[in-house]
Amino acid sequence: MSNPQDDNEISAVTAAQVARIADHGIYASATELDPAAANLAQALVATLDGSAERPLLTPELQQLVEQVQARATLDRPWITAHDEVRLSAFTIKLNGDEPRPVVIVPAGWTPLGWTIFAYAYLQLAMRGYHVLAYTPRGIGQTFPLLGGGYADAFFTSGGTIDVAGPNDWRDGSTVIDYAQRHFEPSKIAFLGESYGSGISQLVAAHDPADRVDAVVALSTWGNLATSLYDNGTRHLKAVDALVKLTGGPKERKFDAPTLKLLEDFEAGTNMEEVVDWATERAPAHYLAETNARNVPTFFSNTWHETLFAANQVVDHFEQLTVPKHLNLWIGDHAAPEGAGLTIPFSGPNLPVEEAFAWLDHHVLGAANGVPEWPAVNSQIMFTYKTQTDPETGKTVITEPAVREPKPSWAEVTTSTESWYLTSVGSDSRDGGLAGEEETGWKREFTAGRLTDATAVDALIKTGQAEWQGTPKAYPTDTFDRRHLAVWTSAPLDAGANGTARRIRGVPELTLGVRSSAASATLVAYLFDVSADDTARIITHEPLTLTDLTPGEEHTATWKLQAAGYDVAAGHRLMLVVNSKDQLYSDALTDAGADSGTTTITSVDGEAAHLKLPLG
Repeated sequence: MSNPQDDNEISAVTAAQVARIADHGIYASATELDPAAANLAQALVATLDGSAERPLLTPELQQLVEQVQARATLDRPWITAHDEVRLSAFTIKLNGDEPRPVVIVPAGWTPLGWTIFAYAYLQLAMRGYHVLAYTPRGIGQTFPLLGGGYADAFFTSGGTIDVAGPNDWRDGSTVIDYAQRHFEPSKIAFLGESYGSGISQLVAAHDPADRVDAVVALSTWGNLATSLYDNGTRHLKAVDALVKLTGGPKERKFDAPTLKLLEDFEAGTNMEEVVDWATERAPAHYLAETNARNVPTFFSNTWHETLFAANQVVDHFEQLTVPKHLNLWIGDHAAPEGAGLTIPFSGPNLPVEEAFAWLDHHVLGAANGVPEWPAVNSQIMFTYKTQTDPETGKTVITEPAVREPKPSWAEVTTSTESWYLTSVGSDSRDGGLAGEEETGWKREFTAGRLTDATAVDALIKTGQAEWQGTPKAYPTDTFDRRHLAVWTSAPLDAGANGTARRIRGVPELTLGVRSSAASATLVAYLFDVSADDTARIITHEPLTLTDLTPGEEHTATWKLQAAGYDVAAGHRLMLVVNSKDQLYSDALTDAGADSGTTTITSVDGEAAHLKLPLG
């Protein structure tokens, strides 16, 4: 990515670039922003600050810039933190003496800092807000110089990354101080996506003067500890991607103690210290403070989140007593809202429009129906209708996925049913899923191998394709039964509503396990299988067991990630258990071994079963 301080490296934004962002999101991969999104952000900023020497924007974007420039003063200040670290910021101050609220936007974990969502700041200004966006300390591009050393981009903040720790909370309060001096706002809101969303929640919980009036937290976390390490399993791929997306070498971006924690996490050592460090950065750890302050908080996440899995957000949301709302969408991290914060759409982008409506009510005072919203609104996988465009060959969504409003998360699940793992299924190679328990059987596989049963092909990108109407297809015949075990139901009959099963909530799996090693990783996947044996993933979750006695029976129970999924009549449920997924640590690798034997069993008194939530 070029240095955006050089206008010669910025190309004119084209309709094709805007369409690309709309289709593919703002990420080229989990470790790189899409060049189209980066170029658009740079072109917007260059136009806004007058440094562009030629037209760079589409007519629609140029018109928006001119509208904001006509009614506001724009600036790029530096805000000095308590320890003299300088934070790069961008402000839009609306003209006139009328008291107005300010929306403060801490940037996400992105090498482009505050610039990536410049379009959103213009949209907020047009809705009647002052805007103050800033890059959290340490975040932003850092460029190596030919003669040695480094130079920072104008949007890169000083210091090292605190990973939403106490320095970031204090920086948030310092930014509020600046906003009060600069805008004299009527109210103060925080809006953040990803990293910025966690900081937003934490500043609201810790600001000494309790000055935050509302929060919007998009693609967020409630518990950073369980986002990184849960069920004894480290989420290695997510952390590796985040470290590579800071905008510079990690030795420059993190201080020595944080580098040590990252090394410990990667190696699986001193995990108690890592968990304590991450728990300090978890909004869920400060429930009492947040509830006492009663800050209205809007959450948005995805069913197939690979960075901040859904369950920890749901758990946090359920314990909050503040005015609150939770949207769960199809896809993965930032897929629903990323493009909506970056580019104009031909129609409304609901994930962003609903977030703005939350602010409009709680800080602008708009009578827009927000108080009557259901607490939870879940998009159901994969109920959208699609067709193939004959000219481009692209899959196009013709009907958006169904959304289901509920008064609370507790009311998402109305009943449960147990599917028992059995010795023989419809395929002679596999076990079955049935309504009657069966014990005394075993299924054995060689552990330590990646298989085609996997959560995603790629962080973020697989989920972006889901969001656009093309969920990953799994040819189940390629599942190598030497390295996993499979249990499949018979074809399911249609229910009263036409679907075979309305899965709503958090599935739970119980089974017996014997391992040839003193530790074992089990990764469970629940699939929806069509008549042609092609599957779509419903949910999954890993579990790592330690301190096992090799060869002895152990009963394991763990929760899979929450799901909202309709299984069509005639389809089958398929449960797969293997020992390794590219997203996670696994017991054999941690032990320095490359193979072992895992045996799944069903024992008297605790028959192996899948508890399926229905709604």
